[in-house]
Amino acid sequence: MSYAVKNLIEGARELIAFRVGDQEFCVNIMAVREIRGWTPVTPMPHAPQYVMGVINLRGAVLPIVDLSLRLGMKSAAPTARHVIIVAQVKSKIIGLLVDAVSDILTVTDDNIQPTPEISSDLERLYARGILAIDKRMICLIELGALFNDAESEAA
Repeated sequence: MSYAVKNLIEGARELIAFRVGDQEFCVNIMAVREIRGWTPVTPMPHAPQYVMGVINLRGAVLPIVDLSLRLGMKSAAPTARHVIIVAQVKSKIIGLLVDAVSDILTVTDDNIQPTPEISSDLERLYARGILAIDKRMICLIELGALFNDAESEAA
């Protein structure tokens, strides 16, 4: 889509879509700082279960979160095919382990359907809606709601 066409869509926003297990999720692309390949982590004692450990990112210590565990899914066994999405969550930078990045989506609020009422309280806390695009169901998540202040301090 060209820049001119993109500007015609009022209220459009870009989201980055990725896979975790058999499901697709997306986040606001403005939260994403970079996408990098899997790097082995150094475990941290007494970290929450979903914090895999830390890596050295150009001289900075970056906590790596197993996003599948954080979302209540089966833990990922990282391979060379996995990627780390380096994202800003509130005032912290963290790495999110995901299976793969699939798309960059340009959507408007009209494309986002509300989260179903049958969802758990935790899911409604971080899920901002569902996108039904080309026979795909993609859950829009709010990273700031997924990691509360106390957890982001630990990371």
